[in-house]
Amino acid sequence: MTLREVLHSHVPVLSLSSTVRDAVDKMDVYQFPALVVLDGDHRPIGVLTEGDVCRSVTDLGSLTALAHEPAHRLCTPDPTVASPEMEVSDAFHQMLSQGITLLPVVEEGRFSGLVMRIDLMHAMILDSEPPL
Repeated sequence: MTLREVLHSHVPVLSLSSTVRDAVDKMDVYQFPALVVLDGDHRPIGVLTEGDVCRSVTDLGSLTALAHEPAHRLCTPDPTVASPEMEVSDAFHQMLSQGITLLPVVEEGRFSGLVMRIDLMHAMILDSEPPL
């Protein structure tokens, strides 16, 4: 089974003009703990996690002081990405070894969706069960 079969293709993303408030709003509304930041060519340039925001709040001491800051300044740059043809089990092991929970999927350098570890675990368990 490949990532193409399990990826989320219609997900919230951030742009270079998105603020921290935009990010927190999207994380809350869509219940995603992390968002991919895309450049103008739809290429992933970073991943912003809830943890990234919390660490910045701890450093600065105030979430409201960060609200209008560009979200991409807080993100982890140069995210690990995968091809839609990558096997689910390979992606899962890569995510475990790198300690990441969200993996952007790119095709020809452009963002086409994402997978989360839970998606991959679910797919592997379902795939291992004998057919009825």
